[in-house]
Order: sequence, then structure tokens, then C-alpha cells
Amino acid sequence: MAPPIKKGKVSKSAAYYRKNKAARDKKASTDKKVNARAAQKKKRRELGKKNYAHDKKNGKESRGGKDLSHTKNGTRYKSSSKNRGSNSDTAGDRRARGKKK
Repeated sequence: MAPPIKKGKVSKSAAYYRKNKAARDKKASTDKKVNARAAQKKKRRELGKKNYAHDKKNGKESRGGKDLSHTKNGTRYKSSSKNRGSNSDTAGDRRARGKKK
């Protein structure tokens, strides 16, 4: 079943997946496989532990809706939209885009 449609603007990819059930199902299948990987589970556990420790010390409100992000300099809090769109923070991101010309 497709997610409920929100009023207002949605991203191009969200609009595409809402219109194309086959593509949405394929993406869900791929996401399920990726999220089941041991490395991905380890990464989520690490972020969860750091968030828990931060919240215990400073309170949840201190994060201000930000996500703990893996960067080339360790981890830091970033807004969730910036974290989703970062394409130069990790070695994997840089390798996936090839060398600069």
C-alpha cells in the first residue's frame, strides 16, 4: 500500500515512487536487504548508543531534531535534511562519485 499523500510539495523521488508501484516495491526490497546487513546494524547500534548517552547527559531537546552523522572527522550532529544530502562526508560517498577532474 502506498504511503498517505501529504498536502504540499514532495520531492521528485517521493512523487515517482508514489506513482510507480513496481519501483516502490523494488526499492523496499533493496532497502530491506541493505538494512539487514551486519555493518548497517552495527552502525545503527553505534548511533543509538551515542544518542542515548547524549540525551542522558543533556536531554533530548538539546539535539533539536538533529541526526548523528558519520563524517570523515568522526560523528557529529547535523540537521536531518543535510545528513540525507551529504555526499562528501564519508569515504564511501567519495568513492561512489569517482575522482575529481
